[in-house]
Amino acid sequence: LKISLTCNLTGTTLPTTEFAMEQVALLGTGLLGSAFAEGILSRGGCELTVWNRTRAKAEALEAKGATVADTPEAAVDKATRVHLVLLDDATVDATIEAMRDGLSHDAVIVDHTTNLPALVAARAERLEREGLRYLHAPVFMSPAAARAAQGIMMVAGPPGRFQQVKGALAPMTGDLWYVGERPDLAASYKLFGNAMILSLAGAMADIFHLADALEVPRAEAWSLFSRFKPENIYPIRAKKILEKDYSASFELQTARKDARLMLESAGSFPLPVIGAIAARMDELIAQGHGAEDMAVLAL
Repeated sequence: LKISLTCNLTGTTLPTTEFAMEQVALLGTGLLGSAFAEGILSRGGCELTVWNRTRAKAEALEAKGATVADTPEAAVDKATRVHLVLLDDATVDATIEAMRDGLSHDAVIVDHTTNLPALVAARAERLEREGLRYLHAPVFMSPAAARAAQGIMMVAGPPGRFQQVKGALAPMTGDLWYVGERPDLAASYKLFGNAMILSLAGAMADIFHLADALEVPRAEAWSLFSRFKPENIYPIRAKKILEKDYSASFELQTARKDARLMLESAGSFPLPVIGAIAARMDELIAQGHGAEDMAVLAL
């Protein structure tokens, strides 16, 4: 879209000035991709073309102002910024291959997909050799957070390239974090964060199953954590692990006893997280670490 402005001031016609809207493409309109697209469209300032393997998922964005492309190659035509919000590494590679003939020479590919760090590193190196500009930018965002530009977006890749798109990425997130030039670092951080999320979800499930077994309503069991706050424990535990301080403040063998009490109390109710931790404790106790702090779990 080009807008021409002609101003007449005291009978003098000034030269026409043209403003070209930035062309942006977004490929992958699942829950997160659609939310990103809606956020981009609501902020305006660009023309957005979207593509999805299942076209119907992209068509819902037409009413909000997006253009729907039939192919990845058509989606990226004239785009200076290409966002990928896809399923996995195989989908990312296949989509890049399908769109490469349509890419502008100065287009920057911003990949938000959660990927395997080793494959991100290999992809970044390969695309650099081939003359394609790639950044990996995974996020900690729900669809609602992406729509509202909240949450965290981590970016890894060449610093100059990040500076080129920084101004466009900042409005998409509450916290834009350039983690550095190492191409797989954001992918690594994404896995660290998701490991915490999965672990917390699993621990909550174990707590609720234990509550079921002990005939304590789940909401009452959860009320404990309005007083007993695990977030106060994380830095203490992490400090002991990082410093390899295995002097006991909570002996491993005592923690294993507590795990036994939980498993016995649960009976037939599943406690997969506690069960896995107990199995690791048994290995370490057999190796002679029973009197050390449970920080030895990180050995």
